[in-house]
Amino acid sequence: MSPRAKESIVTADVVVGYNTYLKLVEDLLTTQEIIGTGMMQEIDRCNAAVEQAMTGKKVAVVSSGDPGIYGMAGLVLELVQKHPEDLRPNVTVVPGISAVGAAAAVLGAPLMHDFAVISLSDLLTPWDLIKKRVEMAASGDFVIALYNPKSHRRVSQIEEVKEIVLNYRAASTPVGIVNNASRQGETMTIARLDDFTQQHIDMFSLVLIGNSQTYTKDGRMITPRGYKL
Repeated sequence: MSPRAKESIVTADVVVGYNTYLKLVEDLLTTQEIIGTGMMQEIDRCNAAVEQAMTGKKVAVVSSGDPGIYGMAGLVLELVQKHPEDLRPNVTVVPGISAVGAAAAVLGAPLMHDFAVISLSDLLTPWDLIKKRVEMAASGDFVIALYNPKSHRRVSQIEEVKEIVLNYRAASTPVGIVNNASRQGETMTIARLDDFTQQHIDMFSLVLIGNSQTYTKDGRMITPRGYKL
């Protein structure tokens, strides 16, 4: 977590977030009012945050990673816009350390060239559209970072993604899997494109599929930027 993000939480009057994420920052929670909600209650908790802010309180909305990357920044801004302009609270988006950045650092340097970030969660995006995005990224030879790669409900999608990418990349293409990046219990594995789905992958995993130039050496995953060495 960045120092600025920590300060925002420590100095807030109210801290709002998904219960699981609030547990990750519980050492920063002292006298603040806490509003926690469960999974699939994003609109409720962001509405609560906006309502609290409209009373003049300083509110911190906690997201995992960076709030502007699959976090709550967009939803908060959308909800604020629904209120009359003269009543809208000021919103500051405090950047965080993204899961993709944290995972890349663990693996080495897999994102040194162009990359695409795709969530495999189909709760808000149709699966056919997600598959199309994977195919376009694969055909364009982007390194592909996969958020929300697998859950108890979604077990076949990651296999479909593997088959799509295999149409464009060698079976030996390196794939990095980082679980719990920058958290307790962090683990890292580097596998091959043709068998990476045999590794442990869940909602706390970040999967990075290399491009045609990505290689591994000394346990590090590297995508060349193009320098002549």
